[in-house]
Amino acid sequence: MAIGSFFGWHREDLYPSQVGKNYALPKLIEPIAAHRNDFTIFSGLDHRASNGHHHWPNFLCGTAGDYSLDQMIADKIGQKSRFPSMQLAVGGVEDQGGVMSFTKQKIPLPMMRRPSVLYSQLFVSESDKDRTEYILRSGKSALDYVLADAKHLQNNVSKADRNKLEEYFHSLRSVEKRINQKIVSIDDVIAQTDYKLPELGKDAVSASLMLEAAPLMYDLMALAIETGSTRVITLMLGGLGSVFTINGETLKTGYHSLSHHGNDPDMIRDLLKIEYKLMTIFNDFLTQLKEKKDAYGNPLLDSTVVLLGTGMGDASRHANDNLPALVAGGGFAHGSHLSLDRDRYLLGDLYITLMDKMGVKVNSFSNASSSLNSVFV
Repeated sequence: MAIGSFFGWHREDLYPSQVGKNYALPKLIEPIAAHRNDFTIFSGLDHRASNGHHHWPNFLCGTAGDYSLDQMIADKIGQKSRFPSMQLAVGGVEDQGGVMSFTKQKIPLPMMRRPSVLYSQLFVSESDKDRTEYILRSGKSALDYVLADAKHLQNNVSKADRNKLEEYFHSLRSVEKRINQKIVSIDDVIAQTDYKLPELGKDAVSASLMLEAAPLMYDLMALAIETGSTRVITLMLGGLGSVFTINGETLKTGYHSLSHHGNDPDMIRDLLKIEYKLMTIFNDFLTQLKEKKDAYGNPLLDSTVVLLGTGMGDASRHANDNLPALVAGGGFAHGSHLSLDRDRYLLGDLYITLMDKMGVKVNSFSNASSSLNSVFV
């Protein structure tokens, strides 16, 4: 699973000063210190991508809008799950270029923002199941009519319009494929849970409620992995210009403004309060993955690769170089800070290694054609 912060992470308080295993804990790593032997911090990696918020999607794509890492994995190993992939967001920023996932055909995938909707998708009653089957079969029937009309239209338009229609066809085929897959699995046993969504925040879709929604999304992500409902999840951490109240203190200005701190110490201090809180929530998620067991009785974290990062290296400068990245779990040898030579390695090299660990063999990712297998195993 991949978790991305739209406004990045304050690198000076995330990257350790020392490399290797015996690094002193920087401020933003303190909340996850209990798991330091379960994650690795990477510095020096990026995609050589363009700067600016609208190029943030380079995080999982290499070049914003290209075939994303999560969808490459989902297309290979996600099809055996109820949900080939899940795209989630808290404090959504889609209108600012904050999209994480793109299909092979470069189609952006929408993100689910309501914890209550995700919960109902994961855990349905028998009556819900019957209603869902009716909707799915009705939807498939409607697609047949749409495809027939579109194919008829294809013979009467220009070449440019035919190319657009082909993109439309692919989108329809993709929807049809997902509907067919859900119809086939409609009679599968749906996992049940004792977990109950708290009223507070369960429909927290506004950016101002990001800190309330994030713990719920993390809870449901852990349950989705534990129940085998999906094998691929992305989570966008947005926030926009919201002014958060943390530990009873209302910050002086909004998250977006704080990310453009211009090295002002007071603004950095408040920015770190938000990022520290996000890391504290992330710590609880890692704890859940260690406590929950897979089918073999092993911690879920051992078999789950968790990537925490961003497409924004320094939001204060709108710079997308030296992207902070942290990898937890997945059976890797962890506990280190790896500061890598920017002239030798790309972030895509890390992604090739992550995919290799999951049995997805590729020779390249975006502009990267090597791997980190020699330094990260």
